[in-house]
Amino acid sequence: MPPTASTASIFSETPESLTERLPAIGQPRFRAAQILDWVYKKRVTDPARMTNLPASLRAWLAETLDFAPTRLVLKKASSDVTDKLLLELRDHNLIETVIIRAPQDGVGLEHSRKTICISTQVGCAYGCRFCASGLAGWKRDLTVAEIVAQLIEVCRIEDARTPRARAELASFDNIVVMGMGEPLANYDNLIRALSIVNAPWGLGFGARRITISTSGLVPEIRRLAEEPLGFRLAVSLHGATDEVREKIMPINRRYPLEKLLPAVKYFSERHGRMVTLEFILIEDINASEDQARRLAAIARDLHAHVNVIPYNTVEGLAWRRPSLERQRAFERILRQAGVSITIRREKGGDIAAACGQLRLKVERDGRIEEAPARAAALRSS
Repeated sequence: MPPTASTASIFSETPESLTERLPAIGQPRFRAAQILDWVYKKRVTDPARMTNLPASLRAWLAETLDFAPTRLVLKKASSDVTDKLLLELRDHNLIETVIIRAPQDGVGLEHSRKTICISTQVGCAYGCRFCASGLAGWKRDLTVAEIVAQLIEVCRIEDARTPRARAELASFDNIVVMGMGEPLANYDNLIRALSIVNAPWGLGFGARRITISTSGLVPEIRRLAEEPLGFRLAVSLHGATDEVREKIMPINRRYPLEKLLPAVKYFSERHGRMVTLEFILIEDINASEDQARRLAAIARDLHAHVNVIPYNTVEGLAWRRPSLERQRAFERILRQAGVSITIRREKGGDIAAACGQLRLKVERDGRIEEAPARAAALRSS
């Protein structure tokens, strides 16, 4: 029987969970480590190819666990070497994962640093006015397996692109949980998934190279501060006053700055490292010099790094990107105040790489624009 949306997945299993299940089917417990080695170390997701397992166990795996909770249906490559993956889930919902490459001077593209942006929900319920993810509303949380499987899809693509020459098990350098959805609204599934990614039997990926973004869910920020794994935190601030923030972020009515900023400071003090404040610059909303000065004061108080992001145009939304002159003036105020700052230039604009854009376009148009031969190659990769 083919897997369905309700079928348990190999990507939500752990050594402990598999070890508990195997004796019931007459298999020794040590097989759990072998199974997970095939999945995460060898990237094999067809039980028939797990050659050191007995045929009966391979048959049980194929019948019992889903090895493909996501399916690559479209891969769009940008001129700036950003790739956006459109993935279909078992219930036919669509999500996005983005590969952001940063080529290094003097080395080829195959050695570029890669940051993977993953999704945690189908859609989003938080209604940030500038974001495409929530335009069609929230449908559901992603499962643990669907979160992990996004990274396995990336590993398979990157493994095929260049042979793995590095000691790391993952084919990328950083993970940012900044894709579709509010990550901390799917807290339990997210932490379980990232624990699998971090585990030595999983991808062995360091927690300090994983950044979790939030629009400002205060109780969950405080909860995250207590997690033993040292994930990094990025806060989508986008307004340095409640008045401005509420224009574009409805969550601010529930968790205004007087509640949010102490929670962010608590996280920073618990983990002893900088948090990041994300600040999308939108013309006539938050790109003023007054907002820059207020943002500088917040960043200094929190000892935070600021990512300034000129607005990435989304079809159907009226917001505009400030002029280059306005962007530079904003940046200058922050730098003169001694704030650590990065200006994040647009990536993937030619492939609808802003969060939720490609999925929204495909769902509205009702078609996936890909040649049959290209589609077949992607699905077999």
